[in-house]
Amino acid sequence: MSSPSASNGSLCGAPVPRPEGDAAADFSDQDLAAARLLFAQSCDFVAGAARFDQLPAIGGPEVAFAGRSNVGKSSLINALTGRRTLARTSNTPGRTQQINFFDLGGRITLVDLPGYGYAKASKARVADWTRLIRDYLRGRPTLARVMLLIDARHGFKPVDLDIMATLDEAAVVYEIVATKADKTKSGELERVRQAIEQELVRHAAAYPAHVVTSAAKGDGIERLRATIAAMALP
Repeated sequence: MSSPSASNGSLCGAPVPRPEGDAAADFSDQDLAAARLLFAQSCDFVAGAARFDQLPAIGGPEVAFAGRSNVGKSSLINALTGRRTLARTSNTPGRTQQINFFDLGGRITLVDLPGYGYAKASKARVADWTRLIRDYLRGRPTLARVMLLIDARHGFKPVDLDIMATLDEAAVVYEIVATKADKTKSGELERVRQAIEQELVRHAAAYPAHVVTSAAKGDGIERLRATIAAMALP
């Protein structure tokens, strides 16, 4: 296992009923302050797993970030933690080639998954990543929630729907996080948001709210921090 800079690249309960849409994820000032305090704590690389048997021992709650290659998982994790190089970023799809685990203040683990779908790697290697991702998502008892990232410029792709079906079958709660909102026009972004809301009602394990984010401009970051902080250990 290697550090993320050297690499290229159950708690599953039912969703808490809330109204649909990004506005459903509103938090109190106290919630936001507690989240800022959590994310101000140390966030350290714990392990990297290229195979299922390399996963670290079961511990506290984990929140995993999943999405297509180059959707912005590493950039979002860096924005959440306020650290530019915690998770390695690249414009090359498929840069993250292992599951990377980061301990946040000893209270929760952030998990950066390899991107699924297109990547600049061999078909066999991509198949290995995809199998590893699915095995982790279906078989990790401490997985509290999956943040499923969708590029706001493109919306859902068939491979996203395949992952959602896998999570539905495994009864793993997942929340849609739209990324790169700063790269879309307001009308396009609103259409994507409506498409997300329409799709969520079709999936049993989907959290009924979604979050729209921009790692570059900070949009949605505080709200997403509060969502994660609510799942952390006291």
